[in-house]
Amino acid sequence: MATEQQTGTGGGDDEQPLGLTVASGAVAAAVVVPLLWLVRTALNVGFAEAVALVTRPATVEVFLNSAVLVTLVTAACIGLGVPLAYLTVRTDLPFRRFWTVVVSLPLVIPSYIGAFAFVSAFGPQGAFQRLLAPLGIESLPEIYGLPGAVLVLTLYTYPYVFITTRAALKSMDTTLIDAARTLNHSRWEAFKRVTVPQIRPAVAAGSLLAALYVLSDFGTPAIMRFDAFTRVIYVEFGTFGRDTATLLSLQLVAVTLLILTLESKIRGDERTTTGGRSGAPMPLGRWKYPALGFAALVATVALLVPLGILFTWLAQGVAATSGSLAFQPEYALNSVLVAAATAGAATLAGLPVAYLAARHPSRLSSVFERATYVGYAVPGVVLGLALVFFGSSYATPIYQTLYFLVFAYVIRFLPQAIGSLRASFLRVDPALPEAARTLGETPSGAFRHVTLPLVAPGLFGGAALVFLTTMKELPATLLLRPSGFSTLVTHIWTAYEQGYFGQAVVPAFILLFVSGLSMLVIITQEGYDVK
Repeated sequence: MATEQQTGTGGGDDEQPLGLTVASGAVAAAVVVPLLWLVRTALNVGFAEAVALVTRPATVEVFLNSAVLVTLVTAACIGLGVPLAYLTVRTDLPFRRFWTVVVSLPLVIPSYIGAFAFVSAFGPQGAFQRLLAPLGIESLPEIYGLPGAVLVLTLYTYPYVFITTRAALKSMDTTLIDAARTLNHSRWEAFKRVTVPQIRPAVAAGSLLAALYVLSDFGTPAIMRFDAFTRVIYVEFGTFGRDTATLLSLQLVAVTLLILTLESKIRGDERTTTGGRSGAPMPLGRWKYPALGFAALVATVALLVPLGILFTWLAQGVAATSGSLAFQPEYALNSVLVAAATAGAATLAGLPVAYLAARHPSRLSSVFERATYVGYAVPGVVLGLALVFFGSSYATPIYQTLYFLVFAYVIRFLPQAIGSLRASFLRVDPALPEAARTLGETPSGAFRHVTLPLVAPGLFGGAALVFLTTMKELPATLLLRPSGFSTLVTHIWTAYEQGYFGQAVVPAFILLFVSGLSMLVIITQEGYDVK
């Protein structure tokens, strides 16, 4: 999502256009109403029964499992992300640009594909165990459960901490460190007293992004057979435990909103020192090769294990493909179809919201804009569950159709389009469309002929992000897809559930390619510096 840059020329008008306000309100209502239906469903459970369900040992265990998982993964992400960021920015680590790109790449791999690969490699009778069998090693430590979930989620979420910390280190004025050194502080003391306070907000922001991802991820806990919120909600819903699934969903939403509030507070207190002097890299000396080994080990485990497993499947599994699990090109076409439709619909729905927020800022426009982020903030499995309840009761003509699936995706990813559009509108000088008005253009004509061409890059950038993330969405797709409609992710999931991991190789490679494009779009939009 493009970073918003206030140019100072985008001041708002006092008058709120009625048509634009109504359109923005309608979009915000369409996003929020299905989720409110989840609250109504929970209220119908009854207070006593709800308390009994929430306080039963199994529910408490799910809460504690999720809390432990989020805590351990977040701590591990800091342990990997901060040293790697420091090594690639502030030291003379050889090939720093190469390592910057390589240790960022795990963000390209969807965590459920990583979980697939690690189970296949280190699970019972997995590829790694078969490789070690001739050496007399008959078994490996258990990959399922909490250890496996922590390992996989850490490997594919630590780049959040790495990227935010790296950005803070690059913007930091190193003369402060030099001043500390002239006061006879050791390098470690200067790091603790000067560097740590400067990068603390960035580390916290990256950590909270990782925590949110862990809390909302469905695929990894399911594959690792670990009872986190998302997995239990999905299982309860599938076994007609509607009340339990609803109450667990609300608990998960409450925890998510708590983390989002904390993230917002930390971001609001963020202080950066930009434009300062960047000093010479710190020599690593005898620590150069251990540092190289650390970066290489992280990249090897995070990248080579899944890629190695996928290529092994490609060599062994595809040749044996047959029956209902055989890959069909229509799966890729279906993914592209719904992703393209979602990108178009999200862009159209986001236009009035973004324009109103950028050109007519007010409390009402802010409320409408913030409301559209609700669907993005809640986990996909919760959004899918809310839409199942809402669609089966009030939207039966389109329920379990492609229209409803696209509607769900739009709710989920609308903020990606709005964020990019709003930033683009803010960059357009309001004097330009006003000049067109003085030359006889109508308001809509000035928008089409002047404003729209200027915001076109942001419009297409936001649409591209929506397209690419829709391609990878798993839980909402599983819950809301029409009967008989298969995509890349549903084919991967079917292969996993039936134990034929090799049948997932082709759609997995296609998704990795798409995720790579997503990373390219982010780099292009954000101007990510890898020097």
